Amino acid sequence: MKRDTRLLKALAVSVTATAVVLGLWLAATIALVRSSFTPAQAAAAATLLGPRLALLVTMVVVLAGALMAAAHWVYHHLVAPPARLLEQARVLLETDAETTLQGQGNAEVRGLAEAMNVLVRQREQLRSEIAERVAEGSRRVEQERSRLAALMSELTQSVVVCNLDGRVLLYNNRARLQFKALSDAPALAGGAELIGLGRSIYTVFDRQLVAHALENIQQRLQRGAATPSAQFVTVTRSGQLLRAVMAPVRDSEAADAALGGFVLMLDNITRDYERDSAQDQLLLGLTEGSRASLGNLQAAVEVLDDPGLDATARERFLAVVRDEAKAMARRIQELTARSTQDVKTRWPLEDMLGADLVAAALRRIEAVCPVRTGTQEVDAALWLKVDSFALLQALSYLASRLVDEFEVRAVTLRLQSASGRAQLDLIWSGQAMSTETVMSWESEPMRFGAEVSPLSVRDVMQRHGGEFWFERDRVRHQAFFRCLLPLAAAADGERLHAAAEQLSAAALRHGSRPEYYDFDLFRASESQHALDDRRLAELSYTVFDTETTGLEPAAGDQIIQIGAARLVNGKLLRQEAFEQLVDPQRSLPAAGIAIHGIQPEMVLGQPTIARVLPAFHAYVGDTVLVAHNAAFDMRFLQLAEGRSGVVFDHPVLDTLLLSAVVHPNQESHRLEAIAERFGVTVIGRHTALGDAIVTAEVFLKLIPLLAAMGIHTLGQAREAAQKTYYARLRY
Repeated sequence: MKRDTRLLKALAVSVTATAVVLGLWLAATIALVRSSFTPAQAAAAATLLGPRLALLVTMVVVLAGALMAAAHWVYHHLVAPPARLLEQARVLLETDAETTLQGQGNAEVRGLAEAMNVLVRQREQLRSEIAERVAEGSRRVEQERSRLAALMSELTQSVVVCNLDGRVLLYNNRARLQFKALSDAPALAGGAELIGLGRSIYTVFDRQLVAHALENIQQRLQRGAATPSAQFVTVTRSGQLLRAVMAPVRDSEAADAALGGFVLMLDNITRDYERDSAQDQLLLGLTEGSRASLGNLQAAVEVLDDPGLDATARERFLAVVRDEAKAMARRIQELTARSTQDVKTRWPLEDMLGADLVAAALRRIEAVCPVRTGTQEVDAALWLKVDSFALLQALSYLASRLVDEFEVRAVTLRLQSASGRAQLDLIWSGQAMSTETVMSWESEPMRFGAEVSPLSVRDVMQRHGGEFWFERDRVRHQAFFRCLLPLAAAADGERLHAAAEQLSAAALRHGSRPEYYDFDLFRASESQHALDDRRLAELSYTVFDTETTGLEPAAGDQIIQIGAARLVNGKLLRQEAFEQLVDPQRSLPAAGIAIHGIQPEMVLGQPTIARVLPAFHAYVGDTVLVAHNAAFDMRFLQLAEGRSGVVFDHPVLDTLLLSAVVHPNQESHRLEAIAERFGVTVIGRHTALGDAIVTAEVFLKLIPLLAAMGIHTLGQAREAAQKTYYARLRY
């Protein structure tokens, strides 16, 4: 409306100016003509034109009015309607407002408005259809989620999904409980330090073992397997025997799709194998240990059958029978008791195609030492029953010793069947080797650079119930190490792998929706950049807070509570919180109790900081630490490191300093003030976990504000924080 008024005023001024110019021109023309007249002519002209001058002025005014009316009509019918239509169209485009365009002016503008209205109605119809499809898809997804959650709750197996970096993307509650049971120390804070989204599975499994299993899956994919899987068994740090079935997660359903991660289905089989071993030991004791007693009993019974045996002799032989029976009963009782305490370890073996084992061994040998590799006479139909990871370690260890000590430059592998077992030979050409050297290599712990395995080659062979020796082939001028290994029937091997693949496929179809998941982590890769160069939005964080007996860590004040929450992939994982009271082993000042509300009886008997800090250190893992006024909390942690045996050398970000970076003109950077500015609700203030959660929500609000200032990476954030005034404070 204001624009219309301005245009009308401009038009009126233009028309008025035109009329004034015409009037001045007419007056000037009359004056010029009059100046050329004689007095008599001027008098005659005045007499002639005077009466008509008013008519002339009236005509000029009428002409000016007509021009103004024409201009007004042109504006309202030809200029204003397209401009208004454009503004209405922009509103529709920029705001998605549901309105109808009102066409005004000539027929062309009205027709254009109607055509645009048709397009708008078509757009709204398409939007409505898309919304219906999205809603229907959402309902179906929600149904699937509910079904999968129900199936997951009924699974007796632990399920963990990881990306290729070994970061946990998904796990069910069964896995959380099992990881807690696998810990070699009492779990604190409900076991929160043992498993979580974004954490590395390599805190439980050996990285090389997982890589080996993935390599086996890749081989089966190359052979055309639809749902390949791999199985392995490992011992945890607490001595538990864990069996894992691994299945791949592909980026798509295409046959040549790349791997995006893997699924692990875990079973703790320690008790099963202890029970089986105890039964075997009991049977062995009953058969071998009772041979003598059975012989004595048999001899005594034969003598007692003699009818001429006198009473004294009969009584003596009856005493032998009674004694041997008691001895056998005592032996059975002793063996039964001992079988539950002293269990012989039996290591489970997996079925593996021999050709796959040879191919994997060649790659492993080439990876650990500079040597050429090859094969001789590999029986492609052989199925072996082996611990493939341990066996590959033994072969690569022997090859590295040959290269380092005898300068061998080429080795080959040979696999054949002989007398119901498999002969796996590691062959080379070179100088002779003494028996003492072979025995020392066989009995020493295997070493790989700075890493030392607890196993020796002899241990690996004993694990397989196999044999190992050194032999020379003088005809071919070669020497070889020979390993005799157990065979698995080809039909059994194929059947077991088919069953394992069906199990893994079923688990992927029905058991992949647990209580804790974040599939966006499939896009993350820990190995791409150094930590300081990583973007803040990509990192994982542990946001923590401590409650203490006082404010002077150097004067003897102690931690009485630690609370923490994790931020993974931009999400606050409240269900993986860490909260633990700590016995400070000193009195609690009344002034502090009024703030945090922790009474002396609440910390009495709680774990000391020497026990809590290792658990908290495990919970933190390799994340970035975040705290409000972090210097205060970190000082308490550092002073307790000597008693706990752990060191917190993680990168640290401080929300107080970061708030000063993004809002340098604010008067207060207290946690409550920052939370109020960001609209974060403060719950549980002055409890360690409550403050940690508020700090985490504040930190999530700070990340985009830092990005708007050009601060995107961890290194940039730390550098900017150190330039603030508050960074000068020390505790």
